[in-house]
Amino acid sequence: MSMIRPAARVLAGAALGAVAAGAAYRSLTARPPGLNGLPGEEVWGRTNHRGEPVTLLEGPAFVAGAAAGALLTPGLGGRTRAAALLAGAGAGILGGYDDLAGSADSRGFKGHLGALARGEVTSGAVKILGIGATGVVAAAIAGSPTPSRAGRAFDTLVNGAIVAAGANLMNLFDLRPGRAIKVGLITGVPLAVTPAGSAVVAAPLGAAAALLPADLAERAMLGDTGSNALGALLGLAATRLGRGPRLAVLAGLTGLNAASEFVSFTKVIKNTPVLDRIDMLGRRPPAAPVPTGAVPAQAGPAPVADPAP
Repeated sequence: MSMIRPAARVLAGAALGAVAAGAAYRSLTARPPGLNGLPGEEVWGRTNHRGEPVTLLEGPAFVAGAAAGALLTPGLGGRTRAAALLAGAGAGILGGYDDLAGSADSRGFKGHLGALARGEVTSGAVKILGIGATGVVAAAIAGSPTPSRAGRAFDTLVNGAIVAAGANLMNLFDLRPGRAIKVGLITGVPLAVTPAGSAVVAAPLGAAAALLPADLAERAMLGDTGSNALGALLGLAATRLGRGPRLAVLAGLTGLNAASEFVSFTKVIKNTPVLDRIDMLGRRPPAAPVPTGAVPAQAGPAPVADPAP
């Protein structure tokens, strides 16, 4: 009987997140919101790795779905709801700022913090520092079971770092269709079966699963808005683990974030057969390379089918 309620809560949270994210995506893409006099299609439109148009509105739809789940999922404590709303919405808003105001001049921690050291405040630096701050506040709101003041302060700093590192790492996977959502589902499902983590992660997983078809079809992508929010919420769920597992999670997240400054995750995935199969699952096959010196075929009239006998 004790396992029924947590399972029901996970299913309810996932369903709420999926329904809300799907509804938000349909509404936003039907009438994309403009900004500063620019039409919504131009504000949210981007070009993907194939050079084809996609929309970033999947990200705001994910944040809406996760927020609705945090507000409406039954059985959550007030502190848990508040922490999930702050971690997800805070990371989403800061990611959205980088989506809309950022440039490709500075990349990664090294690029943004190097620019900051030169007195240049990039949108990426604002996002990094802002998500770090909201992660610590969300961790403080969620609380710590440690009775001592020093122990609670330590837990808050560790948990805030997990939220921030998770947000940044998930953004690094949003480079190919469906990749970030697959990573989120693979890492989030184990957290969903833990009594504490399930309260936080159910709605984000439902929202992500609902948006996966549009992502795989290369119509939309999470962008910084959605990937930062997804990573932050998974990080928040991981903060409900014991201290030893949390320190291991933080070490892993820190190591992967540091490695990304020197290693291309896309190349590693491509060169690892198991990872490549997972990465390509549900995706369109890669475009065939055009041979050097080949002349593109001229478009002509469509062939006419032979008449039926």
